[in-house]
Formats: sequence, structure tokens, C-alpha cells
Amino acid sequence: MQWQGKSVRKVTGGRIRPAQGKRRTEIGLAPTDTHIGEDKRKIERTTGGNEKVRALRAQYANVTNASNGDTKKAKIEKVEENVANPNYVRRNLLTKGAIIKTEIGRARIVSRPGQDGVINAVLLE
Repeated sequence: MQWQGKSVRKVTGGRIRPAQGKRRTEIGLAPTDTHIGEDKRKIERTTGGNEKVRALRAQYANVTNASNGDTKKAKIEKVEENVANPNYVRRNLLTKGAIIKTEIGRARIVSRPGQDGVINAVLLE
């Protein structure tokens, strides 16, 4: 876990005396590394009693063909490209913007698997 509150240091390096301490709402979580594999999801409680579904592993993606609007469920074979981090390609991590190879063809992920719990992608022509 990581505390994501305000720093106790000024830009100049001087110290700020905080009026309040750390709060539970300021705690952040480690990033969800979504891999290719048999489906596995994790449900977490968020502020206000809401739920966030995190995809830990995923095998299929909802791939939409932009030219005719058809959406099909396709099996993910591998990650081909990722502009966020080239290391993610080697580790087969699924993130938004990653280009994946599916049984229908190449597609770009448009959803956030670590936040939404699903993988939606648009077919590349």
C-alpha cells in the first residue's frame, strides 16, 4: 500500500506542519498487472461502498469492428505492442492502448482492465 497524501515539504525544501495526519482514504493500491490466462477477477471496496472490479488475468476480449459495428468475443493470443512501456510486451501485460493479437486480427485495447474488469478492443485495419 502507498500513501498518496500531501507532502510535508515545500518546493523550497522547508517543512510544512500538517494540520491532520494520514487518512484511510489517502491510501493507494499497487497497480493491477493484468496478464493473459484463465479469467480471474478481484472485487475491491471503494469510497462510498462502491465496488471496483480488477481483472488479474483475462483470456478473451470484446473486439469491435469499427467499419460495420460488429462486436465479437475473441481469444487473446499475445501482446504485440505497448506504447506505455516496452517491457509490458515481454511480460504480456494488458493495459489501455496495448495492441494485442487475437484470432480475428490485431486490436487496440480501449478499456482499462485493472479498473473495469473487462477487456474491450477495437480492430485495427
